[in-house]
Amino acid sequence: MDIEAFNALPLAEADALLRACADIDPWVASVVGGRPYPDSGAVIAAAELLAADWSPVDVDQALSHHPRIGERPTGSEAGAGASSREQAGVDPADTALAEALREGNVAYEEKFGRIYLVRAKGRTGPQLLALLRERLQNDPEEEYDVMVGQLQDIAVLRVKDLFA
Repeated sequence: MDIEAFNALPLAEADALLRACADIDPWVASVVGGRPYPDSGAVIAAAELLAADWSPVDVDQALSHHPRIGERPTGSEAGAGASSREQAGVDPADTALAEALREGNVAYEEKFGRIYLVRAKGRTGPQLLALLRERLQNDPEEEYDVMVGQLQDIAVLRVKDLFA
């Protein structure tokens, strides 16, 4: 998409595009409300800057729509297609990896009370599993910061992809 097209989108369409990047109401409203942007770099910079202000409530809202690593999204929520593409490195035929990810997801959720979120784009299934195992060693505060950073990375990468 070019910047002129993005700037000219009706509010609902612009909202839907950004919501697929991160389903966080104030972030979407602020990025969309910042239009018109002079270029795509300005949209990306605004998205990144505004993501730095996410509250725990914002993060919980975004996480409620993310599939677990190793699971394909089944719904039609805004980011389902992006999540499927980003997890393309997880081979669904690798049953040993699928089971290890499932066990890791359960352990993560038991320890931290939320899904394991990681930037999956460009990573293989074994890399995602190794990161999961590594992050299980974090204390809750450290892990929260890591997870929020990953969520911010995912959102900004998705915004960049809109203009690629």
